[in-house]
Amino acid sequence: MSHTTERADVAAPADAATSAADRGLRLTRLHKELGGRPIVDDLDLDVDKGQMVCLLGPSGCGKTTTLRMIAGFLEPDGGAVIIDGADVTDLPPERRPTAMVFQNYALWPHMSVFDNIAFGLKLRKVPKPEIAQRVESVLELVGLTHHIRSRPTRISGGEQQRVALARALVQEPKVLLLDEPLSNLDAKLRVRVREDIREIQQRLGITTVFVTHDQDEALSISDRVAVMNGGRIEQYASPMDIYRSPATTFVGGFVGATNTLPGRLVRDSGSLAVVVGSARVPVETTNLPQGESSVDGDIVAVRPEDVLVGEGGAAASVVRVIPRGHFTEAVVDIDGAEDAQLRAYVDAGALGTAGDSSTVRFRRALVYRDGSLL
Repeated sequence: MSHTTERADVAAPADAATSAADRGLRLTRLHKELGGRPIVDDLDLDVDKGQMVCLLGPSGCGKTTTLRMIAGFLEPDGGAVIIDGADVTDLPPERRPTAMVFQNYALWPHMSVFDNIAFGLKLRKVPKPEIAQRVESVLELVGLTHHIRSRPTRISGGEQQRVALARALVQEPKVLLLDEPLSNLDAKLRVRVREDIREIQQRLGITTVFVTHDQDEALSISDRVAVMNGGRIEQYASPMDIYRSPATTFVGGFVGATNTLPGRLVRDSGSLAVVVGSARVPVETTNLPQGESSVDGDIVAVRPEDVLVGEGGAAASVVRVIPRGHFTEAVVDIDGAEDAQLRAYVDAGALGTAGDSSTVRFRRALVYRDGSLL
């Protein structure tokens, strides 16, 4: 079997060749303190025109604070917000070319769907014929023309969310901002509505920033994902790179499941293996440069789908078998290795029962030093 070394551009920095005119949104050293501590800490972010970018992270990481500073609802303590090349940092929300969809939709219950969507245009004294045309057009876009005279309390949660989206889009913003807009929907409806949002965003080609703490949501609809932690961006890259090559142990642990091992990845006569206790688990590929082995203090991380059970390798025993529908999750102990319990995703029905003897090997293992991918 061949053993390969891979390298990935995990940081995915902004392309310096991209001109300012191609940037839909640029945040430079954006900083905000609340209660005497930094909530957003000198954050830089570039979003190309027409891209959908998700700010992903746990509660309190600064993602919603960042969104509110883009919208103008919060004044930054430092840094700049630049939209289409224009610095809007000092502009109030109503003068910024942005529109936000809030988590609770913020619809007026006593107004019809038409009036809710038209409200902002009326405040700006847009002529009535233009208001009617724009509202009807955006209702057609979100598939709600049949509810034009309905009130929000008479329509479903998913339809209310689309009304809130239509109210933002009717403003014809240059940047659309969405603050966890699907959190009030049930799981099945969330999937359908997020796909609707993505389809509409792509059809309009509108620059969009979407805040969520749901990794599946972020990975499934965005062009790029910014994973935030402690007011900073830990990694900014495509969904595939975020998942397959997490830049830090935080990103690897937050986005998807991962196994971390107290062992060393070693090379011996051209072969790769993770040595844990007295066990030696074969590895097919790694991110370590050719010829290098890991050192004490490094962390070896393996995704559950890269743990191959029953296909040869180190001796192991099955602790638990957990049906997950179209796949099975197995909890496996490596024989001769303490604190080395693994979770593996395998084909449904591929395993026996708890207590069975088996083997384990790794398709792919990543090595981190001081919390960062080597």
